Amino acid sequence: MNQSEHPFSVVEPDAFGQRVLSWFEQYGRKDLPWQQDPTPYRVWVSEIMLQQTRVSSVIPYYQKFMEIFPDVLTLANAQLDEVLHLWSGLGYYARARNLHKAAQWVHDKYKGSFPNDFDSILALPGIGRSTAGAILALSYGQRFPILDGNVKRVLARHRAVEGWPGKPQVQNTLWDWAELFTPELFTSRKGTPKNQIASYTQAMMDLGATICTRSKPDCNACPLREDCISLHTDQVRMLPTPKPKKILPVKNTQMVLLSNADQEILLEKRPSAGIWGGLWSFPECDHGSIEQWCMHKFSCKVESKEDWPVFRHTFSHFHLDISPVHVRVKEVNPQIMEAGRYVWYNNAQPKRIGLAAPVQQLLDALIEENTIEVN
Repeated sequence: MNQSEHPFSVVEPDAFGQRVLSWFEQYGRKDLPWQQDPTPYRVWVSEIMLQQTRVSSVIPYYQKFMEIFPDVLTLANAQLDEVLHLWSGLGYYARARNLHKAAQWVHDKYKGSFPNDFDSILALPGIGRSTAGAILALSYGQRFPILDGNVKRVLARHRAVEGWPGKPQVQNTLWDWAELFTPELFTSRKGTPKNQIASYTQAMMDLGATICTRSKPDCNACPLREDCISLHTDQVRMLPTPKPKKILPVKNTQMVLLSNADQEILLEKRPSAGIWGGLWSFPECDHGSIEQWCMHKFSCKVESKEDWPVFRHTFSHFHLDISPVHVRVKEVNPQIMEAGRYVWYNNAQPKRIGLAAPVQQLLDALIEENTIEVN
């Protein structure tokens, strides 16, 4: 049976919204940090952090971020290294770079006042249609639909929209449903018009995050179960259509954990573009002997060398097999430090710089190794 011919194909948008809001009033999340004083800035930061990241993982990062950068001007005036330092471990670091860049745009173009219209927000670095809509809906109560991963899942199942949501045609269909179901005004029990856009927007995200989950959805607890096409046609576990599987290529690198007599570790700043852009990492030696590489690059003699086990770090588009090599030297050519590309990192007094998760993992292992040696 074609979807348009299904007995549940016609749904009254007002009834849809009322059920979502009634569920949210009783079961929705209302104590998340960004829901308290939901200014555009606070909502914006939370929406960026929540992209492809679980709420439970975001909360401690968000709280620390707000403590250090309570407003857009503080963020705009901060050094990128400090922003990346607070982002370390959260992943997808382009989000942090764009957040910092956008804050500077707001500082320069809007005199530090976050814009309140869709086109201006959409023009900011790192902000797409759904994020712009969420900022306006959650902080200003303006009527704009959103379509994050959770909402896509709810709508794809409820309307039995087949096809991977990453395809433009499928995504456009989901946007049409999101637009249709996003309410204008509802009437409270006392009959007074009341704008509940913010509640509806949060409710749809909550439905996808807590009820209409990717695996083991709790359909019996869903307020939309009565006319959910995929539930009544036994398609819930098939929708949304998964992204076509692709075998990820494997890349290899050899990271040199170069330590001096003071047990400081040499770190190198990565280019702003590419993986871990703008973060600090270990120098990488991809060919030749470590001894020759150290002499050529840093004018230093290797005192000892220890190969550590290879481990894998997976990105969205490839696997990276990392071969760490712990190299001890007495000193390196001091001139290499002058350009600001390298720093000596002391685990006992760590610098406030951005570190990718595998780099932090290896630094922690160095701490443990040095502790064992001392003991």
